[in-house]
Amino acid sequence: MSPAFRSFAEPEATAANRQTASLAALAVTLLVIVVSLYLVDKLRAEAAFEDCVLAGRVGCVGSTAP
Repeated sequence: MSPAFRSFAEPEATAANRQTASLAALAVTLLVIVVSLYLVDKLRAEAAFEDCVLAGRVGCVGSTAP
């Protein structure tokens, strides 16, 4: 094997470790996206409720402040 080609070849274990790390990073990224979307939805609903209450309307549907 020539020295130039040897730098591109990697052992199977290294390739498997890299693939496992990439899949773990993908899972973490997807988890962060899902949690972020959940929080955005909850904050939007809370903002709508606060707008309703501050406008002086009665019968606003949503959570009540403690």
